Amino acid sequence: MKIIAKTGKENIAMVYIAETEDGKLIEFVESVQPPIPREKKWVLTLSTLYGCPVGCRFCDAGNYYEGKLSKNDIRSQIDYLIASRFPDREVPVPKFKIQFARMGEPSFNHNVLNVLQELPELYHAPGLIPSLSTIAPNGSDRFFERLLEIKQKIYKERFQLQFSIHTTDIKKRDWLIPTKKWDFEKIAEYGETFYREGDRKITLNFALADGILVDPDVLLRHFNPDKFLIKITPVNPTYQASENKISSYILPDEEDYEIIKALREVGYEVILSIGELAENHIGSNCGQHVTNYLKEKDKIKGGYTYPVQIV
Repeated sequence: MKIIAKTGKENIAMVYIAETEDGKLIEFVESVQPPIPREKKWVLTLSTLYGCPVGCRFCDAGNYYEGKLSKNDIRSQIDYLIASRFPDREVPVPKFKIQFARMGEPSFNHNVLNVLQELPELYHAPGLIPSLSTIAPNGSDRFFERLLEIKQKIYKERFQLQFSIHTTDIKKRDWLIPTKKWDFEKIAEYGETFYREGDRKITLNFALADGILVDPDVLLRHFNPDKFLIKITPVNPTYQASENKISSYILPDEEDYEIIKALREVGYEVILSIGELAENHIGSNCGQHVTNYLKEKDKIKGGYTYPVQIV
């Protein structure tokens, strides 16, 4: 793997564009959460596919799809980031999260599972928390069966599983995520099996767009608040969101929302995750810099406001 470009701020997020051995492009990210220093929390966000075949309406990774990353290509992203910060492969960070959530639906690639199996042997990282974000596409049952086995055997209380839901309106959900996927009943059934006492709650993520419904009663009919929590995020300002005229309901300078109150009133733990505004300017959202690079090739000049350094 060869790093060909990077952009960002060291104290917020760095985006790396790399070329794999077969000449294809990927990107991956390291980030921190100010004011928490890297020594306390460090997050790596990895690509698992070359682009993505799903084509979610506000995700820029879905503009193209060229296949699955090999196990070595997934590992190389982790190796590069760890070697740059901790050359001895000792990661003393108490909260060290590795997210399979950058470019690509991870359940389409069983090499993700192979990497998860090997991670504890590759690095000494007592604070490791693997995190997998998924839309749970149809046909992925075997992936999730094996994920359950790995989690129960290796990670137990240290695994973070997130389902990207985005709305309780089934028609709007099908529009936002235009592929066949598990319904709420099947997600809930799997979650009931996946969750064990002492585990992290399973996350239901809503990148909440303006005019998109989230009905607490619908969620409550399917998802037990003792085992599932709700994460509300803004819709990031991606090319696809702009193209599809999707604007965010969640604004950067507001924290008081009726939907959050309503969800908490029925018993859900709710996380409002807005993040740093600078991340939008850096472009540390799915697929943005690869998309731009593919369009412009050697003419690439920058992200939104941060310069892209060609390495």
